[in-house]
Amino acid sequence: MQRRSFLKLGVGAAAVLALAGGGVALFQPGLASGRLTAAGRMVFEAVSRAVLDGSLPPAGAERRAALDAQLGRLDGVIVAFPASVQSELSQLLAILATAPGRRLLAGLAADWPGASIAELHAAFDDMRLSDIAARQQAYHALRELTNAAFYADASAWPLLGYPGPRPT
Repeated sequence: MQRRSFLKLGVGAAAVLALAGGGVALFQPGLASGRLTAAGRMVFEAVSRAVLDGSLPPAGAERRAALDAQLGRLDGVIVAFPASVQSELSQLLAILATAPGRRLLAGLAADWPGASIAELHAAFDDMRLSDIAARQQAYHALRELTNAAFYADASAWPLLGYPGPRPT
């Protein structure tokens, strides 16, 4: 394939993905009024399972409660973002919530709830190490939001060995 043809193919694919993502975001946004929708919760729950692997309780009621609390903290973080940032995050979550978006952007074949921790780690490593800047940016946004929401909570500080602020 000639370089010019390859560039045209890349630009065309990016345009199709952008249009499809914009259309998906209109029908199934990742956020509504600054809060995670069902689609957004599905994606962030899987992201949290992978990113916080080892910090969450083992499977069971405690883990479910920890994930629910994490999603609540994410809502609290996201609602404070400017509308433009919320809009971009909503579009990203909407794209990732679809099977084609999940496969193209995250490289994950399994659906988010059914993906194993190993599959999620592999997908996020692929995103992190990708030559495509958009995939890297998506990875960093998802990971950093997840970590910020989790470790901002005082109940997570002992996991870091942080005793909390000194009494004054």
